[in-house]
Amino acid sequence: MANTSTRTLRLLSLLQSHRYWQGTELAERLGVSERTLRRDVDRLRELGYPVQAQRGKAGGYQLAAGAALPPLVIDDEEAVALAVGLQTTAQGAMVEGIAEASVRVLAKVVQVMPARLRRRIDALHAMTVPAGWGGADAAGIDPGVLTTIALACRDNERLGFSYTAADGRRTEREAEPHWLVRLGRRWYLVAYDLTRQDWRSFRVDRVSAPVGTGFRFRPRDLPAADAAEYVRAGLVGLPHPYRVEALVEAPAQDVRDRVGRWCTVEEAGAGRSRVHMTVDTLDWAAMVLGVAGADFHVIGPPELRDQLHTWGARFTRA
Repeated sequence: MANTSTRTLRLLSLLQSHRYWQGTELAERLGVSERTLRRDVDRLRELGYPVQAQRGKAGGYQLAAGAALPPLVIDDEEAVALAVGLQTTAQGAMVEGIAEASVRVLAKVVQVMPARLRRRIDALHAMTVPAGWGGADAAGIDPGVLTTIALACRDNERLGFSYTAADGRRTEREAEPHWLVRLGRRWYLVAYDLTRQDWRSFRVDRVSAPVGTGFRFRPRDLPAADAAEYVRAGLVGLPHPYRVEALVEAPAQDVRDRVGRWCTVEEAGAGRSRVHMTVDTLDWAAMVLGVAGADFHVIGPPELRDQLHTWGARFTRA
């Protein structure tokens, strides 16, 4: 029975990762006869999985969409990626209701995780500093990299890794990791670089093959009020594609309540506020100003005005 159950889970995993399998190929991957494969497919159907079959010489199987969501089979890295995405959404969702739903799903996912995975997720949650400017995404980042760094931060363990600079140069680093910071759409590692003998912030999407060295360290005093401030200070002098400024016809506190996590909001007279943000895409700036919930006037850049005209025409046509 145990062998049958394991094989059935393996079959489900294969069906979830491939649009269509020929029967002969699928049976070969599982190491069973086509007759046994048909029995295993029937078993999945009994559990609520809508497996479609195509008869004939080139016949095979595929998993179709069903009326209800049956249990999913995911591996360790997929489970960690799911938890990272849910955590980020819960902390920076722009759509009303999404944050609450993300928290509920995250609680369910973490509850059924093995202890080895919960340890990684708990470390990531504990060692991440949200710095506003919107929720970071993990595009281009291996969730295993994030959780490995988070564990090293939590355990005060020296970390070795490869780092690719903006000019493409790759170097090997050893550092004392302190915090992960979510800023804008990026993740940063704040660490004391033992190679350079100085504090550094590393973009996590440029970090590869991080590994704990086994050596513990005593945390040093960060040369800033907190990790988020340190990362922001390091980015001030760097070139950015767009610096956005707009006047919003709403009190500053109201605007802060709506979009303050993604931009800087200042008083601009009675019932008005001035918004500043630095973005790498004007789509993001348009979304933030739209969520502000009031009329606004773009001071700059001119490209944002053009973008809003294009969006406005598209929305009107819709």
